[in-house]
Amino acid sequence: MQDRLFYPYLNKSYPEIVKAAGMVLEDSEGKEYLDACCGEVSSNIGHGVPEVIEAIKEELDKVTFTHRFKFTNAPARQLAGLLDELAPGDNNRVTFVSGGAEAVEYAIKVAREYFIELGETSKYKVVSRWQSFHGNSLGTLSAGGNISRRKRYSPMLLDFPHAAPHNCYHCPFARERTSCSLECAQDLEQVIRREGAENIAAVICEPVVGSSLCVSVPPPGYWPLLRDICDRYNILLVADEVMSGAGRTGRFFALEHWGVVPDIIAMAKGLGGCYIPLGAAIMRDKIYQAFKNNSGSFAHGHTFGGNPVATRAGLEVVNYIINNKLLDNTRNLESYLLGQLRLMEEKYPEIGHVEGIGFFAGMEFVRDKETRQPFDPSENITNAVVDTALEMGLVLYGSRGCADGISGDGVIIAPPLNVTRDDIDAIVHRLDDVLAKVFL
Repeated sequence: MQDRLFYPYLNKSYPEIVKAAGMVLEDSEGKEYLDACCGEVSSNIGHGVPEVIEAIKEELDKVTFTHRFKFTNAPARQLAGLLDELAPGDNNRVTFVSGGAEAVEYAIKVAREYFIELGETSKYKVVSRWQSFHGNSLGTLSAGGNISRRKRYSPMLLDFPHAAPHNCYHCPFARERTSCSLECAQDLEQVIRREGAENIAAVICEPVVGSSLCVSVPPPGYWPLLRDICDRYNILLVADEVMSGAGRTGRFFALEHWGVVPDIIAMAKGLGGCYIPLGAAIMRDKIYQAFKNNSGSFAHGHTFGGNPVATRAGLEVVNYIINNKLLDNTRNLESYLLGQLRLMEEKYPEIGHVEGIGFFAGMEFVRDKETRQPFDPSENITNAVVDTALEMGLVLYGSRGCADGISGDGVIIAPPLNVTRDDIDAIVHRLDDVLAKVFL
């Protein structure tokens, strides 16, 4: 039968995966791959976990769909209650969607309508940062700051303002992490002042920036300052935890590392663990009360939001993370993973730096380590590493444009939260072989 799929890269062949267990994938030719990045930093508990599969089957025998405008269902209510327990502060109201872009779209729209409910109708803009990514829909591309992904669609995007990112390795203010004055956060405040706080509904940021910055961990004090800025200007703070949430950093939500309570959390990816598409928007009680005490409704949603089979899968995934102490495992092995990767940094002059938190690590490649000069984009270093890795049975997540939005090459290593030291050794050993083939 002729293949009629419209693939992302039309002149490339794609192996057909027929089996998956843990972090090992097997294709139709019998070749095995170590999934060192959980697909798209999504399959946080690995593939083929029996408890999740059995729960999905059980739910399929009960009910496959409920219309969220007319009915509720037990798995959605139970998962919402569990997320209420895990979320910081009074983030206690949950809406389910089918993925990260939908979760961010929900956050954008609820922020706008929240201020309408309060009579502050001029507030509609969303401030983000350059070199961020919040989804591939037109609304989320407007909010995001990934230059290459925005470029083709720029005439169609909303005029949302952007501030400087926290990119400590390539600081736009020529600072070092240990000596900066958080100019990146102050730049966001200046954007708010220029645009007029009366026009700004929300600020949205990834707690740890993933693909657009090859895993950039914020400097100390950055997130508390963002919280202070939003409070002073009456702006909602949205945390895009789509990639960093569900235990990826060793805490269930990455913002827990900095003790900050956002107004809205968008999450997906690891929430459903890649068993079934699932995302969520989690909001503070003040947002819920604004709607309840005024119009009494927020009529936004998607057909499969709160699907009982999807939320049952998410319920089992989250319980699996908790019951098997995978957050502890991630914290306990974090230094080992990062330490092994940093040993490779010493071996290869092309590795500029390794940065990460939990099981969320980025490795950036440079032409000159002393000056941090990136490779020219025409050299396609990221693709060379990712494609060579795939040929050698290792799955990596590429990060292009991570230096300044145009230049910059790197890969993300993000194994499942239940890996062992031996699993990490297997990943690192194969990555070493890949880099030797590309650079030596």
